[in-house]
Amino acid sequence: MLIQVVKSKIHRVRVTQADLNYIGSITIDEDLMQEANLLEGERVQIVNINNGERFETYIIKGEKKSGMICLNGPAARRVAVNDIIIIIGYGYMDFEEAKTFKPSLVFPNEETNLID
Repeated sequence: MLIQVVKSKIHRVRVTQADLNYIGSITIDEDLMQEANLLEGERVQIVNINNGERFETYIIKGEKKSGMICLNGPAARRVAVNDIIIIIGYGYMDFEEAKTFKPSLVFPNEETNLID
């Protein structure tokens, strides 16, 4: 049996931009993506600490060391600049494998969105 588990998480990162007039997605600093083991185009869940919103979108790679966290398109209506969010990626794996799997967890600096 396959089950879905947390594979990656960027915990408590600050929204730097919201661009309603874009196709859709979330743009994430490439360094944060690499640290969290996330890929461009990967589906992620966004949890907004400020307003309780939960929604899904896909990742676009942002500039390294920029600290960029930009919600694009309709997702921009679910956040405000400076909101704190959690970005979660999930993966499917065998039930037994999931018992010992360790996800990639990233805790960036909330002010800069960079890894200290």
